[in-house]
Order: sequence, then structure tokens, then C-alpha cells
Amino acid sequence: MTTPAWDPAQYLRHAGHRARPFTDLLARVPGLPGESTPGRPRIADLGCGPGNVTALLAERWPTAHITGYDNSPDMLDKALVEYEGPTAGGGRLDFRHADVRTWTPEAPYDLIVSNATLQWVPGHPDRFADWTAALAPGGTFAFQVPGNFTAPSHRLMRDLAHSARWRGRLAETLRHEDAVLAPEAYLERLTALGCAADVWETTYIHLLTGEDPVLDWVKGTGLRPVLTALADDPEARDAFLADYRTALREAYPPGPHGTPFPFRRIFAVARKEAS
Repeated sequence: MTTPAWDPAQYLRHAGHRARPFTDLLARVPGLPGESTPGRPRIADLGCGPGNVTALLAERWPTAHITGYDNSPDMLDKALVEYEGPTAGGGRLDFRHADVRTWTPEAPYDLIVSNATLQWVPGHPDRFADWTAALAPGGTFAFQVPGNFTAPSHRLMRDLAHSARWRGRLAETLRHEDAVLAPEAYLERLTALGCAADVWETTYIHLLTGEDPVLDWVKGTGLRPVLTALADDPEARDAFLADYRTALREAYPPGPHGTPFPFRRIFAVARKEAS
């Protein structure tokens, strides 16, 4: 799989739809240790992107010291400019470069959270033991990942990348449906680590507007590896996009009020024992 280059502006074009699963995730996170202590709770946001949802953590926990981690310089630059510094409630927002594949907590955290990031990390369930071990007693590990890798938006992208015209350049570029586990498998993994786990899934029906809105959506996320792989060949990039656009128009026809875009997501909240 190609490591994608990220475009914060493109990603944020659908910021409202993308943020909703994060707010739904936070609604299920219980109270955290140290909420009445200055500088706490300590929170890590893995894959913070441009920082817009990291800032929501400061609204929920106004005294918290929150650190967002990401490996994209462009995303981090956006987050640093827009959000780093003291928060209105007396807490602080920081942003640091880190690769989630190798990130190891340097001190206990009260909450480790990740929003639509772990699907980019092969073998990410193998990191759960290290991350839950780094939680303070009573702390929480919470994440959500897309569960739509068999949806037309992703299946058509993979089919095109593996077609005769493109397989030589793109066959190893994209993720497959095994990028995430089934909800039951996440529940088993987290429960086996001694956590009280709550795992569920939701399918959102986003109503997108504008011309080719599903293509515009995936340009900010799932299509990034293809756009990165073809960045030095604009003619090839445009040819791929033309074929993919045609397929998406058939799979996601517009309705009278916009284009319905079903999007399944998987959520998990795992709480470490307090004692």
C-alpha cells in the first residue's frame, strides 16, 4: 500500500460529515481519571489530521492536556496554526509528529483516542496491548474506523486499480477489505486485554451535494494513495479519475436533494480497570 500524501483542504471539504462519528464516539466515553486535577486528564489523539476534531476533546475536557499525533507534515502544519496553545478551560493542545505504527506512550494517559486512522495501520490490533497498558487505572482507549471497504466507492477503486490498464502501476497501492477487523473481533481483542469493552457499528447515510460528490469525498481519504502514486504523471491521474468518476456516477446516482452516500463505521470504547 502506498503511503499517501495528504491535502488538509481537500480533507476538510466534508468536515461536518467526517466529524460526526467522532462526536458519537466521544458520547460513549465514560468519565476519565484526574478530571478535577490541573493538567489532566492527559489525552493522546492518534492520527489527529488537521486538528479540527482534536479541538473537540478540549470542549469535552476543558482542563485536559491533549496531544495530537500525526505523520503528515501538511496536516500537522494546519493543526499547529489553527489549534495549538492554551485552551479556554485552562488546558492545552499540543501537536507532535509520530507514526502510529511505532508510537509508544512515554507516560500514562487517561484517554487514548483515534478517529478514522487505524485502517491505515496494518496489524493495528497488535498495538492494542501496548496502548491499553499505558492507560492510567480507569483510563479509556477509544477509536472508530471505516467499515465500508466492500462498498462500491472502495470496490470500484480497487477493481480499476487492478484492471489491465492500471495494475502495473497501482495493483499494490490500495487497502483491501481486511484493513479492519469485524466488530466481534475487536471486542474479543479488547476483552482479552482485561478491558470492559463496548463495540458497535453504525451506517451513516450522508447526503452529499455538488458535482461528483462521492469522488470529491474519496479524494480527501481513500483515493489518496492513487493520487500520490500518480502525482508525477498528471495525464495518467486524470485518466484514472475519469474512469473512476464514470463508475461512481452509476453506483451513486444523485437524488432530488443530493447524493445519498451510505458509510459504515465501527466503534470501540475499552475501559481499563480502575484498581
